[in-house]
Amino acid sequence: MKTVKTQAIVLRRTNYGEADRILQLLTPNGKRCVMVKGARREKSRLAGGIELFAICEVVLGDGKGEIGVLTSARLIHFYRHIMEDYDRMQFAYLAIKLVSKSCDMVDGPEWYDVLAETLAGLDAHSVNLGLIQTWFYLKYSSLMGYELSLWHDVCGDKLLADNSYSYDIAERGLRLSDNGDIGSNHIKLLRLISTRSLKVLAQVGGIEEVIGTCMATVNTHASI
Repeated sequence: MKTVKTQAIVLRRTNYGEADRILQLLTPNGKRCVMVKGARREKSRLAGGIELFAICEVVLGDGKGEIGVLTSARLIHFYRHIMEDYDRMQFAYLAIKLVSKSCDMVDGPEWYDVLAETLAGLDAHSVNLGLIQTWFYLKYSSLMGYELSLWHDVCGDKLLADNSYSYDIAERGLRLSDNGDIGSNHIKLLRLISTRSLKVLAQVGGIEEVIGTCMATVNTHASI
């Protein structure tokens, strides 16, 4: 049987039969659906290597039809601290759900990298949750093909430091507004978040006053 070794993130686990389990995995080469025989048995050598919220190394073989067979699995990193905080755990589930659905529509290796970095950020409780959410939604929107413009408003004019803006749902962008809640500090932070990794962004301080509005804005944009 031809096999391939790859890293993977478990997207979904479904019980099958008396002791087996079907997994949806996200790998750097896309989604794979595989059967794990005997995974639910007490002494299964595979069960410990296919945890949720983890980076796994798996060996996959061909099976019947589109469902492959998982023949080997080990944990590379288990992000167990995610489950210690309810809000972080809920966002982890949401990120997995969104990535699982979206990578069927827009294929690409970037989905694996985004989800892996999101889980790592959620595991580190010192990293602001709003920052992680903002980063994820910006990446998500970009991969889905509707990146939020952080340099020009919906009229094509440059965003200026002295102006305030609001998010225009119909036009999918920022619009000049006297009563807008998005100012220069929000735009500067969003630009930084859009171009840096979470590991780098975790070192940025003084974001508490603006991150809430930033997250709400990109969440609205990503939800269109």
